[in-house]
Amino acid sequence: MKHLLDVNVLLAAIWANHSRHAETFAWLPGKNLVVCPLGELGFLRISTNQRAINAPMDQAWTLLERFLDERAVERIADDLPALASHAKASEQVTDHYLADLAAKHGLKL
Repeated sequence: MKHLLDVNVLLAAIWANHSRHAETFAWLPGKNLVVCPLGELGFLRISTNQRAINAPMDQAWTLLERFLDERAVERIADDLPALASHAKASEQVTDHYLADLAAKHGLKL
């Protein structure tokens, strides 16, 4: 089974000071991992946000690239129209989209 990673998993896996880093890092070995542009962009946005992690863009970029390369993470396109996902509330928009995208590609979110 391949796993489509969301922004939260990327943040927890990559940033050692994240509260769920140890748990997430322990889950990773042996998993076939997949990312999409939405997840990568979300990681960069939150990692560099002054009210979140506040990392320099080049550091966030380098860490994400290293993580993806070291784990041979597969990339898929965000090839599902946004309006094909039917979230009922604003806090569900991204999660529903990623769940629908994962289902379309036979992945687990």
